[in-house]
Amino acid sequence: MASDTWRGKLDAYLDGELPAAEASALSAHLRDCSDCSRDALERVLLKRSVAVAGKRYTASPELRAKISKMVAQKPRRRMSWYWIVAVPAVFVVILSVALDLYVGRETARRRQVYSELADLHVAALASATPVDVLSTDRHTVKPWFEGKIPFSFNLPELQGTDFTLIGGRVTYLSQAPGAHLIYRLRKHEISVFILQDRGEGTKSLPSGTNHALSFNMDSWSQNGLRYFVVGDVSSDDIRALSKLFRDAG
Repeated sequence: MASDTWRGKLDAYLDGELPAAEASALSAHLRDCSDCSRDALERVLLKRSVAVAGKRYTASPELRAKISKMVAQKPRRRMSWYWIVAVPAVFVVILSVALDLYVGRETARRRQVYSELADLHVAALASATPVDVLSTDRHTVKPWFEGKIPFSFNLPELQGTDFTLIGGRVTYLSQAPGAHLIYRLRKHEISVFILQDRGEGTKSLPSGTNHALSFNMDSWSQNGLRYFVVGDVSSDDIRALSKLFRDAG
């Protein structure tokens, strides 16, 4: 069956390992197949649960402080000429390793954010109720968020464009509340996420377009907010919708 063929590719799709053409075709299939949509949604929820559980068992501040104190209490030894010569070389090595670890950690953090955004986008595609406020009128959708998220934002005028506003819902990225808006372009859904630009979730993330996890994405900061545009449309289409939001901001 066709559904069985697509279902076998869901994990690769959610992990961003499908070629662009197959990912786009699977996105279209999810909109028409309730069985695959339900399966995809269950896998997204499981994936997010595992990610949350993986952060649960981190070292507490008390344990970190205890270890730091134990290290600081080690008796000092007299420094020989050998160590005077060796310490700078060791310092260079440590600095290099620390830099590599920092770059690796930043890369992993970015990938985690992009993965969460892709999961939220796929979950919306797979859900029978992708939005909580269903309207093509920006003057209806924007006021709906008042009191539900701790910031305000502007929505662009779409007259004369190929984009259609579907609606929106409250979402969470790294436990921070934000707005998730859904637009349609030639039978494709595009997600726009708006959050406060602070905290580990968004701060210091690079701006600009990129391809991540089977989707084209664009991101930028404006007026204290961080915007993400995610979809399986072309990079030009992503940039076009991004520009509308930039101009409205």
